[in-house]
Amino acid sequence: MIAELGGIRNLRINVAKPDTGPTRHAFSTNGSLELPAYQLGQQVATRKAYGDALVALGKARGDVVVLDGEVSNSTFAEEFRDELPDRYFEMYIAEQQMIATAVGLQVLGWRPLASTFAAFFSRAYDFIRMAAISRVDLRLAGSHAGVSIGEDGPSQMALEDIASIRAVHGSTVLHPCDANQTAKLVARMADTDGIVCLRTIRDGGDVAIVAAGVTVPEALKAAVALAEDGIEARVIDLYSIKLLDEETLRSLRCPIVTVEDHWPEGGLGEAVLAALGDADERPTVVRVAVREMPHSGKPEELLREAGIDADGIVRAARQVVQARVSAP
Repeated sequence: MIAELGGIRNLRINVAKPDTGPTRHAFSTNGSLELPAYQLGQQVATRKAYGDALVALGKARGDVVVLDGEVSNSTFAEEFRDELPDRYFEMYIAEQQMIATAVGLQVLGWRPLASTFAAFFSRAYDFIRMAAISRVDLRLAGSHAGVSIGEDGPSQMALEDIASIRAVHGSTVLHPCDANQTAKLVARMADTDGIVCLRTIRDGGDVAIVAAGVTVPEALKAAVALAEDGIEARVIDLYSIKLLDEETLRSLRCPIVTVEDHWPEGGLGEAVLAALGDADERPTVVRVAVREMPHSGKPEELLREAGIDADGIVRAARQVVQARVSAP
């Protein structure tokens, strides 16, 4: 169609829309979701649990497809590739195209899950942002986040990913701390636009430690050390950083220490502050985060240098509790 506007000829091209009718190929499934389960004390990386859960999800559902940016041996998406190769898409080092393809697959009725190193999603940020504007459901899994990845160095450490994805309209940011939690959240991701949940795993009334991911076990260690000093710490596993259970956060009457393997800007600590921002009364919030550019090293060394290990959490908690006791 050609239209005249103010003497200027404008060419409008009618582009055929994708056929979103009920023509999608149906893969055979077992129809029963049997998520992997891990024993107490068993050390399993959350990315390994992601791969295990993908396989279980794919076998139970014929609409699940998986994409990866040529790091499937690290994200463990290769487990899905090996078990269900007809529904796996290797996108190579082309994160923008991976997101674009995931959008297209979702429009056609599939449930795509796309994975790469969390830091590399920054290359496709505009595609993620535009997908949100188009009201597309994206399911993304970013591995190797924070200084805790160790010797790969700062170029591979996602320290901005929480902030960037939190800023996307309608997004949900999940940060599980163990394998069982990861598997269950992967299953929920397939059908849920957002999860609102905050889970407490240790009680105490002197200070609340809010952590996520790798900092949760460090927070639990800190709680044990603080108890030896007579300080009872409540540990909150904030595995859903967006959306938050604001009611639970607002119910806290003790000082709060947030700890995250992320820059302080835009991460877990600021999410907690935002939840408390318009409260009539709120407790003191101390944010423990990565504040100096990290380097290559052992994970435990880098956690300690960043001050986000158990010792760093203990120091912050002691200071905030002492300040509360000393206040007139």
